Amino acid sequence: MRSRHQITVPGPEVKTTGGVVRGITTHGVHTWRGVPYAAPPVEELRFRAPQPVVPWEGVRDGSRYGPVPVQERIGEFIGAGKETPMGEDCLTLNVTAPTTVSDEPRPVMVWFYGGAFVVGASSAPTYRGYDFARRGDVVYVSVNYRLGALGYLDFSAYGTPERPIESNLGLRDQIAALEWVRDNIAAFGGDPDQVTIFGESAGAISVTTLMATPSAHGLFHRAIAESSAPGMVFGQRRARAWAAGFVTALGADDDPLAGLTGATPRQLLGAAQVLRDHLGDQPGTIPTAPVVDGDLLPESPLDAFEGGRAADVPLIIGTNDTEGRLFELPRMRLDVLVSEERAHTMFALTQPELRDQVLAAYEDQPFRKDLGGDYMFWYPSVRIMQAHRGPVWAYRYDLTTPVLNLMGVRATHGMELYPVFGLADSSAGKWLTALGGRRSLRAMQERVQADWIRFAREGAPASHWPQYDPETRLTKILDRTDRIESDPRRERRLAWEGFRGYD
Repeated sequence: MRSRHQITVPGPEVKTTGGVVRGITTHGVHTWRGVPYAAPPVEELRFRAPQPVVPWEGVRDGSRYGPVPVQERIGEFIGAGKETPMGEDCLTLNVTAPTTVSDEPRPVMVWFYGGAFVVGASSAPTYRGYDFARRGDVVYVSVNYRLGALGYLDFSAYGTPERPIESNLGLRDQIAALEWVRDNIAAFGGDPDQVTIFGESAGAISVTTLMATPSAHGLFHRAIAESSAPGMVFGQRRARAWAAGFVTALGADDDPLAGLTGATPRQLLGAAQVLRDHLGDQPGTIPTAPVVDGDLLPESPLDAFEGGRAADVPLIIGTNDTEGRLFELPRMRLDVLVSEERAHTMFALTQPELRDQVLAAYEDQPFRKDLGGDYMFWYPSVRIMQAHRGPVWAYRYDLTTPVLNLMGVRATHGMELYPVFGLADSSAGKWLTALGGRRSLRAMQERVQADWIRFAREGAPASHWPQYDPETRLTKILDRTDRIESDPRRERRLAWEGFRGYD
């Protein structure tokens, strides 16, 4: 028998800039799904910056999620399952709000999903966000943005005055969604002056990149970055070389513009796969990522933070204990350094003088491959922790389970999603704790959600979590029993000091 929270009935109608949308009431919340925040980026708008939403007549049905961005179907935990509608007309978002009436506008939490900028969807069951609305009394928003070649390869060099192409399309989508939140969220009971952006992996890269994007400043007021890889933002020279490689893989060298605008989504996905398969000569990079284009994004996020030019909003930022081990598993695509050969190549292409110093810091580790996770996620996040001008709270997520230990990955990339989104008793959570650990995961869920919600409401997590500063480097270690450590993994940090990575 279903509980009263699981019963779905028609919900309230809300007027937005596009028109009226009717939501549903389910799981104890009101939710409006598949709400357009920009015009469909199709046909003449493919590879163009998002345009204003096209108004509709009558009442729009908000009971169904919009199509997910074009991507490979890898499952519904974070992306598109076999039955999920998919298409280029994907610029929609979802709003979830408490059913109770409030005399005051509620804080807003805007989620950007992860997936290396090639997979992900706001409709994934993982990201429903019901707990935030019910428990936190906040308005929760999850956003679709363009992925892969359609969102994160820089084809601007192939545009013409008659048929321009803009760069950083996925980033522009996220800004358009935040502008929609600014203009519309009050109608859903949210406070446009109290917006927290948060995300994991590529979503966290989005958070730290938005903090470095001048045109996004003022659209959000707090930020949470879960396992960001801030260095995965590259200059135009490298980005345009990847774009040229993609055009060749597409078979469009003779007329790149016609090839790009006329290709089917399946052809674009195929060319992207060819490009990824030939990146072995640049280990530790991802071609589908934001680009320093001198326009929307004038400088790399790390340079913006270290130069004091990033948005100085309160920030929670952290990584997981063994970030890189997830990518040792079969079928994982992200190019983290999971072998010493690739590490040697990466240093040769960046800063060879630091190679021996960094590698020496991992000699006594049981898994020397943890260097890859530290290179991509941990050390660049530390650079942001120590440079950010606004208040910072740092964490490391260490909670593991017997299943994860048996797999050899421990508290690896993405594991904090389980407590953040209250997944301890989901089918995935039950599998993760099949050999034990569910009680600890439930307790972690209570603590993490309380911190994230309090941060969204008050601009600071719980009082027992001290701020980070470059002198003490106090960091909260999230484990069965949380603790505060000063400068955790100091030896590793010192070994990486001065490392800048790829341009």
